[in-house]
Amino acid sequence: MTGQFFIAAALFFFAGIFSVASAQDYVVGDGDLLRITVYDHPDLTTVTRVGGEGTVLFPLIGQVRVAGLSVSQVSRRVAQLLSEGYIVSPQVTVFIEEFRSQKALIMGQVNRPGMYELKGHTTLLEILSKAGDLTRDAGDKVIIKRKAESPEKKEKVITIDLKRLIEGGDTSQDVPVIDGDSIYIVKASVFFVTGEVKKPDMYKLEEGTTVLKAITMAGGFSDKASTGRIKIIRKAGGKDEVLERVKLDEPVLSDDVIVVPESFF
Repeated sequence: MTGQFFIAAALFFFAGIFSVASAQDYVVGDGDLLRITVYDHPDLTTVTRVGGEGTVLFPLIGQVRVAGLSVSQVSRRVAQLLSEGYIVSPQVTVFIEEFRSQKALIMGQVNRPGMYELKGHTTLLEILSKAGDLTRDAGDKVIIKRKAESPEKKEKVITIDLKRLIEGGDTSQDVPVIDGDSIYIVKASVFFVTGEVKKPDMYKLEEGTTVLKAITMAGGFSDKASTGRIKIIRKAGGKDEVLERVKLDEPVLSDDVIVVPESFF
């Protein structure tokens, strides 16, 4: 089953569990276009873009710094300023007309890597869908590099288990994507099975794969297989190392070539 199908199915499934988080949680930044309204004061309705200084211009109160505030915090900030001598108990609503300030970069094993705008609350699955879903070479890990919150702190690295998220339905892995995130979809590790098996081919390496599991993935032994003389050709230090007569419980490593020879009898 393809990564595209899994992600589409997962998005459909999770939609029944989560509604998209309220736009009130969106953090406003430079370039966002806001519509600000005050209940019972239609003359104050204003559509304004956040400037390079992180401010907007609003009637009566002038320049208001909004960058770095959530939408709900902007509402409260404007209401507070209006209540200081202008309107009694103002009810302010802020709506994002255009999202321009929040972006994340997605790279690696997706069909359309690149920079994507985050229109409101965006999760990992949602941005993977925007990026055309996973390629067939995608592995089970996603690495998210997140900018430090301050000069004193270090860049944060988040590792996501795609198998737990997509196949296991572990919604804790569907983390929010925030402005400045760099998302990398790791390429899958692979191994090869050749010789006297029913389906010799390249296979995706999963955690805990043994020689027995690898042979099973390859359809099992053929009638001519010498099951006691299995060997592994393994890369070590830039050279090929041959492991003779390996046991069926031998762990398989990335790029291993498992060779099942023909029986002499």
